[in-house]
Amino acid sequence: MTTPVTARTVPSPAVRFSDGWEITVYYTAVERFHDGEPVPVTGCPSLVCTSGGRDLGEFPADFVNAVREEGTGLTVSGRYLNWSYDVGFWLDSAPRASDGGVLVPFVSAAADTDVLPAGTAFTIADCGRPEDVTPAVCARLRAAAWRISDEFTPGLGGARHIDAYIGPETGPGFTDSEWFTTLAGARLLLG
Repeated sequence: MTTPVTARTVPSPAVRFSDGWEITVYYTAVERFHDGEPVPVTGCPSLVCTSGGRDLGEFPADFVNAVREEGTGLTVSGRYLNWSYDVGFWLDSAPRASDGGVLVPFVSAAADTDVLPAGTAFTIADCGRPEDVTPAVCARLRAAAWRISDEFTPGLGGARHIDAYIGPETGPGFTDSEWFTTLAGARLLLG
């Protein structure tokens, strides 16, 4: 009589755990949640442009600051005001990654390309220190299938730092909410 072979879960050799990551989040600022003094913004009226000095309109100062920090913002007109250190501001139909691709909530992530190259897939296996994140936010971040599709502004990344895109802010004071978090000592499952 032959003994049946039972299946075991064995990680693929291409899949590996990596410890000690700092994971921050980035988001799309939403103009209607900001009420700062209006400031003029100049840039490109579209993604592809040769002269970035065109008048793009006036927007609340705190919204413009958030766009500069996060890279993208949804205006009340329904267009996206995007910003990149090497391009400046431009108007667009979508929130954009550094390569011009569309940012996808709970999929797109940024890293220094010499640390994790574009296209690297990962999940968050452990959120790190429990005092850094609520259980609900940790669960949602862990459930996502992330992919490196964006990169940091030079000097802002680091050897074990990922920025995870979570989509549009959900209300005023978003940066004081549980979603604006940093995971310290997180564990990744790469591959």
